[in-house]
Order: sequence, then structure tokens, then C-alpha cells
Amino acid sequence: MSMHFTTAIRGNFFDMAACVDQPQQLEHALRHIPDGLLLLNGGTIVWHGSWQQGEALLPAGFEVVDYRGKLIVPGFVDTHIHYPQTEMIGAYGEQLLSWLQQYTFPTESQYGCEQHAARMSAFFLQQLLNNGTTTALVFGTVHPQSVNALFEQAAGLNMRLIAGKVMMDRHAPEALLETPAQSYQQTRELILRWHGKQRLGYAITPRFAPTSTPELLAQVQRLREEFPDVYLHTHLSENPDEVAWVKDLFPEHSGYLDVYHQYGLTGDKSVFAHCLHLEEAEWDCLCDTHSSIAFCPTSNLFLGSGLFDMQKAWHKRVKVGVGTDVGAGTTFNMLQTLGEAYKVGQLQRYKLSACEAFYHATLGGARALGLDAHIGNFNVGKEADFVVLDPAVSPLQKLRHENSRKLAEQLFILMTLGDDRNIYRTYVDGKVVYQAGESKVAA
Repeated sequence: MSMHFTTAIRGNFFDMAACVDQPQQLEHALRHIPDGLLLLNGGTIVWHGSWQQGEALLPAGFEVVDYRGKLIVPGFVDTHIHYPQTEMIGAYGEQLLSWLQQYTFPTESQYGCEQHAARMSAFFLQQLLNNGTTTALVFGTVHPQSVNALFEQAAGLNMRLIAGKVMMDRHAPEALLETPAQSYQQTRELILRWHGKQRLGYAITPRFAPTSTPELLAQVQRLREEFPDVYLHTHLSENPDEVAWVKDLFPEHSGYLDVYHQYGLTGDKSVFAHCLHLEEAEWDCLCDTHSSIAFCPTSNLFLGSGLFDMQKAWHKRVKVGVGTDVGAGTTFNMLQTLGEAYKVGQLQRYKLSACEAFYHATLGGARALGLDAHIGNFNVGKEADFVVLDPAVSPLQKLRHENSRKLAEQLFILMTLGDDRNIYRTYVDGKVVYQAGESKVAA
């Protein structure tokens, strides 16, 4: 058997071999190769299997990157995050609507400055990679500069990133508002410039229904029809006051989701963040339209918004990914985010297994973004985005790792005790872009 490869990596590999529709299928999809080999041709996976099988494929003297003693998993997929809110993470004391007015809007007003946007984009991407996140769906601000800066930095890494400028024409400070015509024009220009360039994707991004007039939503619909291949990214049913406000603003619609649905904004590449207070018909609509949900546990707890019903999502067959939702979310780290997701489940008597949690953070998140053909596991032909985890970086973790014999227990310890210290290496497009002990993204 002859194949061309440029990189060989040995280690303890864990991934999910296939997407699933019910949690009981997860065990069959789980793939664990304690002593495995991954062969890459540049940024593409060309072979994956056991070391015993693969060793014979290696030419004599071929250098193998040896990560034995570490755990290698697919790169984490963050399905909802606001990069401009990085600098206001951990803002005290408010729930959603007052939090937006007091903290978010003043912070976002700075992103008309190209230099500030470029500086914060570099910092933001560094935080993602330092935490093992290799793909993200990202909110910018209303300023085109915010998105141009982010895409330019991501293109330099050949990173798989989806982002969009906020579209907003009411109920925000004057400096952050635009006309529907401006919003359409600027968004259209950004789509033409960035969507499909290298590994980048564009998301049409109306902030949420309360900051959108019907005229703006009509322009969003126009863009969606003009560019059916782009994403739609917004918020839905995060806070009870927000839900009530939408009903007041759009009395002619049957509910919050119906506002988006009637403008043609549900569908395969539509991602709705939060979805904590959905009505039965809204769950059905998300299922019927193949829309996706971003579950944001740290944000939902921090703002006191509510508890996401994972069991219902499985029952209704709605695709779910995990979002850190920085800056209402309090960490970029997916391990910590999964630990909080477990607690959200516990409060509803739902036991989120480590296997399920890692599925949502990898292949399930990729599926929620329509990217499971490209990323999310170690299948041959997939893009080489993955994370090398050090499972024992503190005395407590070492103690628990050593007395945890089964993989499920070791994964659970990682997501309950883990943080950014556990990220040993991050690979994007087959290249190391972060290694533990380095504070900067590798060029």
C-alpha cells in the first residue's frame, strides 16, 4: 500500500467515528485507540489506525512525533462566541438586557477602529488556540472593520472560522445603529470578500429580534436568498424578559422563533444560540427545518438565564453544539464549559456522560455547523485539526488520572477538573499553532 504523507503522529487517540441521532448510539460510535498512529499529508488525514498496523507504512528512519502518555482528540468546535466581548468577560451583576446596555454596547463601540479590531482579533484567536478550539462561529460588531480584522488573522493560520458583522437598527446606542440598506450593503460586500476563501465561512448575523426592525429582517432574508450557502447566526429565547419583549414587538407572530422563521431564517445552516425557553411548536420547527442550537452553559448560568434541556433536544432530534459564549460565558476553555454543562444536566436530573459531552464539543458541533464532512474526527480525508491533551497537570489531576482506569472516567475527570493547562498542543491544518508554555500563536 503506497501513500504520500508528511507527518506521522503516535499517541492515545479518542474520537467519535460517526454522527448519532440518540445518546444510546454514542457507545457504538466511540473510537479509542490507546496506541495509535495518525498520518497526515499537509493538512489532510490520510491514515488512522493502531500503531501495530501502521508502523509498517513508515519508511525506515521516518521521524514520528510521539505523544504517548497524552490523549489526542479532535479540535474543539465552539458554536457561539462574541470576540469583541473578550475584553469585558466577567462583568458583574446584570441579567441579559441590562448587561447589554451597561457593558456590551459600550465595549463594542470601539470596534470601528481597525487597529483595535486587529489587536483584539489576534488576542481572541490566541485564546481559542491556547484552549484547543480550532473552529468557531463568531459574532463581530456592527462595524465591517471588526470582521475584516478577524478573518485576516484567521486566514493567516488557515483556520476554519465562521463569522459575521452584527446587523442592528434599533434599541441600541445611536453609534451602533445602521439603516437596513447600509446593513445589507456592508454584509453583502463582506460575504463576497470572505465566504469560501480558504477555510472561512460567513454568517449573516442579526443580533436578535429586539434589535431588528421588520425592514432589517427583510434585508436579512434578501441576503439569505441571494447567498443560500452562507450561515445564519443569532440568539433565541435566552431570557424570559427577552422572550416577552419579542412578543410585544412582534405581536403578529406566533412566538419568538416564528419571527425568524417567517423571514426564511431557519434552515440547515442556521444556528440559534441558547434556546432555553422554547415552546413545543418552536422545538418542532427547529427539527423540521434542520436548524441547530448552540448550548452555552457558562453564559446561561452567569447571566441567570435558565437551563438548557438537552434531553428534549435529543427527543426532538435537533442538532446541538456547545458554545462558550464569551463574554457572558466565563471561559474560552471547552473542558470547563463541558463541566458546567454536566451541572446544568444534573439540575434537571439528566446525566451528561463524558462521551456525550466530547461528542457535542467535536463531531456533534461540526454537524451543528454543517461541517462534519470536513472536521470533527480522525476519519481519512478530514482536515487535520486536533488537540493533544495532557491529562494530569496538577497533583490532584494526577491522583485522579492514576486511579481512573476506564476511558470514560478519565474523560470525565478532564471535563470536571480540566482547564487551559491541559492543552499540550493545538494543531490547525496539520501544523502546531500552540504548545504549552508558549504565550503566542505559532506562525
